[in-house]
Order: sequence, then C-alpha cells, then structure tokens
Amino acid sequence: MTVVSQLFSLKGRTALVTGGSSGLGLQIAEALGTQGARVVISSRKAESLEQAASHLKGLDIDAAWIAADSAKEEDVERLATQAVERLGRIDILVNNAGATWGASTADHPLTAWDKVMNLNVRSIFLLTQKVGRLSMIPNRFGRIINLASVAGLRGNGPNAQATLAYNTSKGAVVNLTRALAGEWGPHGITVNALAPGFFPSKMTKGTIAAVGVEKLAENVPLQRIGDEDDLKGAAVLFASDAGKHITGQILAVDGGLTAC
Repeated sequence: MTVVSQLFSLKGRTALVTGGSSGLGLQIAEALGTQGARVVISSRKAESLEQAASHLKGLDIDAAWIAADSAKEEDVERLATQAVERLGRIDILVNNAGATWGASTADHPLTAWDKVMNLNVRSIFLLTQKVGRLSMIPNRFGRIINLASVAGLRGNGPNAQATLAYNTSKGAVVNLTRALAGEWGPHGITVNALAPGFFPSKMTKGTIAAVGVEKLAENVPLQRIGDEDDLKGAAVLFASDAGKHITGQILAVDGGLTAC
C-alpha cells in the first residue's frame, strides 16, 4: 500500500504548461512544481516568461521557459521539440493557452472566430499530437490536462455576455478530452480536463472591472469566484499517481455553478 502523500508526489516527473506566464497556467505550474516536478512554461512574451520563471524559482521549483505562439504551427512544433530536449521527456502536458472574444453571433467577425478556435482547439490538437509522438507514446506514460471551462458545459443566458466562439471552442475541448482518453489509454496516457468557473485572470480582468465580483458570484452556491489556489489540488490529482485510474473526465471547479 502506498502512503497517500506519496501518491500526490511529482518528484522525478516533468511538465510542460502552455499559457504558463500568468493566471491559471502559472497557478498550475506552481502546484506541479511544488510537488516536485521539473517545469517548462510557455507563452508568447519572453519578458513575462522570465518574470514567471523567476517567481517559480523563488519557490524552489526547477523551472525554465520557452517563448512560443501556440496559434502558429511552426511555434508549436518548436515548443514540443525544445521542451523534450530540455526535460528529456514530457510526463505532464497542461494545455492552458487560450483566448476569448465577446460579440453577438449576428456581428461576430470571422477573423475573431478563427482566432479563438485556432488557439483554443487547433493548438491543443497540434501540441498534444507532437508531445505524444515525441515522448508519451514511446515512453508509454503521460498525463494530459486540458483547460476547458464551464462555458463548454452550458450555454449563455439572455443577459450574459455573448461569447459563442469561446463556448464552442471549450465544448470542443471537452469532447477532444474524452475521445483522446479512449484512444490513448492503451499507451498508459490519461487525458482529463479542468473546467473552471470564473477566476481572476488577464482574460477576465475587464469583466471583473465592469460587472464586479459580487455580481459574478451571486448565482454561485459558494457565493464566491475562484482564487489563486482553487485549481491547484485538482491539477495535482490529474497529474499524479493519485489520479492514475482517472481518464476522460471533466472536473468543474466552479463553486457549484454547474450543479444548479
């Protein structure tokens, strides 16, 4: 029998986290790193990555960074290759990079639709495929954690901000997670998704300023939005041996919003 604390250890594991320079990605990188994983974070801006890596190192985390635009196929290829070169292998892949766009469906620009779908869905497919080929399938081990959203589990009410492309993309992430779990399970790879409710981030900063935290939390059973720690435990569960028999699952971390 394994001691429970050992089940949640990530000592000796390696992780690649996209969108890891801030917000939810940085929180997850913190969680994986403090549990012992060596971490590579990625996003578009080198300056932000340097600051984030310095923050992680201040927590005694073995952290490095690679600047890459996940919306560009050539950058995704380079990211996967360089991450494997630096880490030796990729045990944990966190697909967190994403974008949103607010517009009514009647007026939604096609360029904005393509931007959201390319970053939120296509880039996950491309990076996961590459990491699978280079590391996880040959090593017969992997933990893939996709960032979905409660927006992918439900529609928008008539008074909510219209985000059709975002909701659609996160719905695609939900079923990508389920389908890939079935296909790659025989390779020893688990594939799960976190579906956060409302959390403070660069993406949500404008909404928080316009609507206010109290208004955003009023329909949440726990009467609060997510904080800087609320995704960490779930991420470690999916990444560690504690979750080795969990795959194809979507875990809403939303204060109970989708239970109502």
